[in-house]
Amino acid sequence: MKYLLIAIVAAVLFVPFLGAVHLFDWDEINFAEAAREMIVSHDYARVQIDFQPFWEKPPLFIWLQAISMQLFGVNEFAARFPNAIIGIATLVTLFGIGKKLIDDKFGMWWALAYAGSWLPHFYFKSGIIDPTFNFFIFLAIYCAYRTSYSTRPSRMAIISGIFLGLAVLTKGPVAILVSILTLLFYWLYKKGKIGISLAQIGMIMLAAFITTSLWFGYEIMVHGFWFVQEFITYQIRLFTTKDAGHGGSFFYHWIVLLIGCFPASVFLLSYIRSGKKKSIYSGSYAAEVKDFKIWMWVLFWVVLVLFSIVETKIVHYSSLCYFPLSFLAAWQVHRIAEKKLILHGWNIIVMLLIGLAIGLAITLLPVVGVYKDLLIPHIHDRFAQANLQAQVPWSIWETAYGAGYILLIIIGTVLLFRKKLQAGLLCIFFSTILAIQITIVHFTPKIERYSQGAAIDFFKSFEGKDDYVQVLMYHSYAHLFYTKKLPPANQNYYNTDWLLSGAVDKPTWFICRIQDSSPFRTDPNLEIVGEKNGFVFFKRK
Repeated sequence: MKYLLIAIVAAVLFVPFLGAVHLFDWDEINFAEAAREMIVSHDYARVQIDFQPFWEKPPLFIWLQAISMQLFGVNEFAARFPNAIIGIATLVTLFGIGKKLIDDKFGMWWALAYAGSWLPHFYFKSGIIDPTFNFFIFLAIYCAYRTSYSTRPSRMAIISGIFLGLAVLTKGPVAILVSILTLLFYWLYKKGKIGISLAQIGMIMLAAFITTSLWFGYEIMVHGFWFVQEFITYQIRLFTTKDAGHGGSFFYHWIVLLIGCFPASVFLLSYIRSGKKKSIYSGSYAAEVKDFKIWMWVLFWVVLVLFSIVETKIVHYSSLCYFPLSFLAAWQVHRIAEKKLILHGWNIIVMLLIGLAIGLAITLLPVVGVYKDLLIPHIHDRFAQANLQAQVPWSIWETAYGAGYILLIIIGTVLLFRKKLQAGLLCIFFSTILAIQITIVHFTPKIERYSQGAAIDFFKSFEGKDDYVQVLMYHSYAHLFYTKKLPPANQNYYNTDWLLSGAVDKPTWFICRIQDSSPFRTDPNLEIVGEKNGFVFFKRK
């Protein structure tokens, strides 16, 4: 019954309002467009973008989106629905594993720590690939851990390999790298006594190889090795260069996890301070619990350090940390709620400060919207200035949302100071869930209107028309998805110079950002047909 209850609550949290806002460029639209093109081309074996081979990602998540689009139509809801289902499966899985490790209460706390933290929750309402990838690789590592304690270790090893293969088919060989590093450092920590035999490791590798070969092997047999070679080359470039301009400091992901995984991240800090103390749990399962903690701790540091070293810095690269982080946080929360661990004042102060900072940011959003005319002169980026010109309705009364979150955070921390621990913890987590829902439904659509709304409106005006629509001087997938582009009959379409100055055979339209528009404004072949919120629209004469 509890599994069903968690599934229902998760569905209520993750499924509604999935289509309330346009897909965001790049990642959300990237994967959704690949799924749409699978349906249009009837080619489900190969990932395509703009009906050209796209070797950056394997097809599993895109297959899920294509199935969803077949059920719900080609739209935002369908693109995000697979992650909502993964979100339901994730919370049910966390409760089940937590119950098996310790008890029902711990399972509930773990599910709540995950769903009640900002980024872990938010990602299940998105159309990006990482929640599905993270779920598969977590299950692969969990099953590898279970081989030491299962009565059928070979079966667990095979299941681990299957999940690892599914993770590879979702995002690529980074799943293998993370798994190998996790196993290596776990082996070092345990001084070689890991409880997994070489035969079982071999079974994991074989099962993973067979699973990934279902697609990679087919691709090589049908199209040759070049596609896989390009795929591998891209993965290497992603690790060694600041791809797409996404650079950052070594501590980028540390800050992302601290703020983005609030409030669970605060309890992780308390674990760092108290994690080495003797466990208060005893009994036949104590060794299993201790071992799982080691696995989670190793996984957390492997992912965090690995993606701190990687040159490309994108928020969701460290999202696999959400599983071990939420587990270790739930470990602390469970002990605090059971009054077996003291929640120190510094923990509560840190929680209060981060919560106030997030609440203040939500509170200031409407203020910025209402008084944007006072802010614009102080912004030196032309594109950002023009973005803020978008007509988005704001009311100063909307500050009540952020103020309400601040009030609930204060109430929660006051309860914690007064030793009403369970009430305080529940207040913190549930208020965050409420704030996340309000942000997604109320604020995100307004923010999207500033960042890309004018461009999306322009693209949607060409849906169903047999025109050429192309972007200039910036990278986007939005013009493909929102025009519902069909495969071009004329291959010259892929030559931007031909579109700009050649003998085009269809009405041809362009869009660029305002800061890049100068050379196109004076192009004798183009005429400006509009300009809005940082985007300039052109038509071939």
